Amino acid sequence: MNDVITEVRGRVGFITLNRPQALNALSLSMIRSLTASLLAWQQDDQVQAVAIRGSNKSGPFGAFCAGGDIRFFHQALLSGDPSTEDFFTEEYSLNHLIHSYTKPFIAFMDGVVMGGGMGISQGASHRLVTARTKMAMPETTIGLFPDVGGGYFLSRCPGAAGEWLALTGTTLGAGDAIALGLADHCIDVPQLEQAWDALGQLGLVDAPHIEALIATYSIASCALLTSARGQIDHCFSLPTVTDMVKALETDPSDWAQHTAALLRQRSPLMLHVSLAQIRHARSMTVAQDLRMERDMIRHVFFPAHLQRRAGQTEAAEGIRALAIDKDHAPQWLPARIEVVTPDMVLPFFDSPWPEHSHPLRTLA
Repeated sequence: MNDVITEVRGRVGFITLNRPQALNALSLSMIRSLTASLLAWQQDDQVQAVAIRGSNKSGPFGAFCAGGDIRFFHQALLSGDPSTEDFFTEEYSLNHLIHSYTKPFIAFMDGVVMGGGMGISQGASHRLVTARTKMAMPETTIGLFPDVGGGYFLSRCPGAAGEWLALTGTTLGAGDAIALGLADHCIDVPQLEQAWDALGQLGLVDAPHIEALIATYSIASCALLTSARGQIDHCFSLPTVTDMVKALETDPSDWAQHTAALLRQRSPLMLHVSLAQIRHARSMTVAQDLRMERDMIRHVFFPAHLQRRAGQTEAAEGIRALAIDKDHAPQWLPARIEVVTPDMVLPFFDSPWPEHSHPLRTLA
């Protein structure tokens, strides 16, 4: 069974992620298939646009993409498998290709859209969500940071929402995703298949005709975060993670107490790293951000400055606790937000490569 199904109908190239047993989590072979198809279609005058969706166990739609294959990451960390190097270089190159794609790219972000799923959809020209959409960048939960261009697209959210999403990994529904600039339109679930098929029947496939078609199937959606936006901007614009937690824990509101508890569950080290990432990326291009994130992921997997082997990393421990042993009791090191020092954080942003040999040096 192919994990990526592609076809051309009319003037549109259609992609279906077809690994439903893993919620379409991306493997290296899937990344290579996606990249090959997109590169070929970009040069094909017969293909004027691209659409992508996920599938669930009962058929198309229902789940988009839950991220990268974290079980593969865990096995690689423990065994020293170097193929993770290829995985992240090629995944980030694919993310950049989508952000810079020269033809309309329509992402049907139905169901779970997390981590790597955001990486292959946030660069789309048309980002469609539904009432079933569950969108998040939950990497700090497993000892990672919001990569796949997360620094770029989260830092573009209004106010301090990017910092909040990056640190807490909060899951958004359709309305809040649109309100925070992470989606464009909400599509009625029963009409997903009809909208998908209608793209293949368009005679002229350009932005105005695609917009008109999408408008036919769009519905209103409700943003639920309106009352919390002021608190988000106040707390998550503070200078440090320690300041944020202190402010939240001294605020008696239910929202603040809940948010503080979320942060206390995350990797303290990666909270500090992620905050620095978002704030650095705010002034970066997509290519610059992805190069930075490629540097960071090397240090996540091989944190020499912390004198740790791959199997002792925050990522190895976080994935173990969430997906392998499933005890949901990670033993983070350091264990508390307050004891993370700049000396632990800053080396994550040092590039292991000279500029002329960086694995993403050709991204522009």
